[in-house]
Amino acid sequence: MSDPTGSPRETAASPPVAQDVAALRLAVAQWRAAGERVALVPTMGALHEGHLSLVRRGRAEADRVVVSIFVNPTQFGPGEDLARYPRTFDADCAALAPLADLVFAPQAQEMYPPGGSTMINPEGPATAGLEDAFRPGHFRGVATVVAKLLLQCGPDIALFGEKDYQQLKVIMRMVADLFIPVRILGGETVREADGLALSSRNRYLGHEERARAPLLHAAMQRCATAIRAGEDATSVIASERESLTHAGFAVDYLALRDADSLGDPAPARPRRLLAAARLGETRLIDNIAV
Repeated sequence: MSDPTGSPRETAASPPVAQDVAALRLAVAQWRAAGERVALVPTMGALHEGHLSLVRRGRAEADRVVVSIFVNPTQFGPGEDLARYPRTFDADCAALAPLADLVFAPQAQEMYPPGGSTMINPEGPATAGLEDAFRPGHFRGVATVVAKLLLQCGPDIALFGEKDYQQLKVIMRMVADLFIPVRILGGETVREADGLALSSRNRYLGHEERARAPLLHAAMQRCATAIRAGEDATSVIASERESLTHAGFAVDYLALRDADSLGDPAPARPRRLLAAARLGETRLIDNIAV
């Protein structure tokens, strides 16, 4: 594959890799000069089919696709899994070879240069409770790094998975509030055959934990079915939360929210059921429409 950035490293089995903003912008400028549309898929690597489905959609929506691979330190809190988060860069690049035009893989000092002090602190219903209640400051790190990536790449569209539904809504709100000229698209959650949502962290699950993990999605499906049938949401959620606890999950939240704002739900509007629960050392998140 030809080198559109001047100096990124690459192998025969991977797309070109840009490691600094200047190389990324040079590639995008050349595509722009040719009248091509650009899609960005931000990731932290350890790619699975959920990520690849976003890349394929980006390919369908645009002429060129950039995939960023960056384990963002500012979205991890004290005691979280930053040090052990799976890093599979060579395998990721091989998986992207037929799909992406460029991999942007900066080091931390490229994204957060010495002396930098500006961060984005999102507020409002989209950040109230849920993840932010259990991971304080998490969305501050997410919003900051996503804003940087969007401004560094300048894509026409950027794609994010619906598995991280609250994150998707926070990003959509930020882009609208800051007038960043990009269209944000959400991709449907990709699941294993037994219903477990694909996640890079699933590899933390032991054999017995992996067998139990789909119980989270099953409980959510029962909950959503009962709510759609008119049963009291508070009672249904409490019952399913108890069933998950008995199954060995430590439930952070199981909550019904407005599907758009993530504020309190209203019967006449689309709703979303969101959950986070720990199974051993692994934290699982999921969501479904109601």
